[in-house]
Amino acid sequence: MLKKLMSVALVALLVWISASFDATPVSAFPPNIPSKADALTKLNALTVKNEGSMTGYSRDLFPHWSSQGSGCNTRHIVLKRDADSVVDECPVATGSWYSYYDGITFTSASDIDIDHVVPLAEAWRSGASSWTTTKRQSFANDLNGPQLIAVSASSNRSKGDQDPSTWQPPRTGARCAYAKMWVETKSRWGLSLQSAEKSALTTAINACSY
Repeated sequence: MLKKLMSVALVALLVWISASFDATPVSAFPPNIPSKADALTKLNALTVKNEGSMTGYSRDLFPHWSSQGSGCNTRHIVLKRDADSVVDECPVATGSWYSYYDGITFTSASDIDIDHVVPLAEAWRSGASSWTTTKRQSFANDLNGPQLIAVSASSNRSKGDQDPSTWQPPRTGARCAYAKMWVETKSRWGLSLQSAEKSALTTAINACSY
């Protein structure tokens, strides 16, 4: 009986060790996505106004992929966080990523973009043109809200700098969370939105089941 118990304990220990040193499991989703009710409340609190111009805009005014220590930059951190598993330390090159926007799985980080949910150019038109470069850098590297998500390069590039009135994820099941992430980001950063954008977000969030 004692030998049997020791054998069971040994097997359990080996399983635990194997799991501990296997590919690193991660959360696979951005943090702090609001509930349906909270998203609607925050949406209705946002200032509605016409978008500003693109005069003076440059991506260089939003320094991004800042160093996060231990050889990692912001892109690497999001790749590790949003993966189903990762094999590498920084720089991250291989793992398994489910692209939430279009439902495709990838195993090479070179196929993955880190999307700014609220694009940098959209932020510029919505109030960030008056920010300091330091604040724009914080926005472009925001790991505390749902502003950054690892998705397929093709879906990110088809989006460009469009707002939800003209672009939403091709996978319909992603549109609820996408709208809530958009609203949370604009709320966190005090950005405005235009009327058509608010209408599209209201429709998407009202269709949420959670």
